[in-house]
Amino acid sequence: MARPYRSVLYIPGSKERALEKACGLAADAIIFDLEDAVAPEEKPAARDLLARVLRDFDYGGRARIVRINGFDTEWGRADADAMDRAIAGGAKVDAVLVPKVNRAADLDAVAAAVPGADLWAMMETAAGMLNAAEIAAHPRLKGMVMGTNDLAKELGSRFRA
Repeated sequence: MARPYRSVLYIPGSKERALEKACGLAADAIIFDLEDAVAPEEKPAARDLLARVLRDFDYGGRARIVRINGFDTEWGRADADAMDRAIAGGAKVDAVLVPKVNRAADLDAVAAAVPGADLWAMMETAAGMLNAAEIAAHPRLKGMVMGTNDLAKELGSRFRA
């Protein structure tokens, strides 16, 4: 049976103080973000910092999920390779969160690059929503996250506060 997550905390993978503080915050899972929360010039250092933090810091029973950049960007493969090396080096990573998943095949390259972690899919495109059943059937997939802001933007929806 899947573990329920009542609360999930997003933490930028480039902010050591926030990563340290998250050790004591009440949440069922933490998503360590290497994607939108990290400036392009900070991405290489964030990968190294996050690998060290996930090896050395104690997050207790919280699920540790790393959101990488998509493989359609210049940073995605480097993120996946860094997480694979980090896991091999003792970092505790429960899952890799793949952004903008449109179809199950989008998960295959990440699955091959990070064989030691489960996968989660960010559902933030119309194509992803239409292919949700196919994506959910991927053998390595353990979770799905709605990316409502990107989905609304793609659909041309208005935001309501």
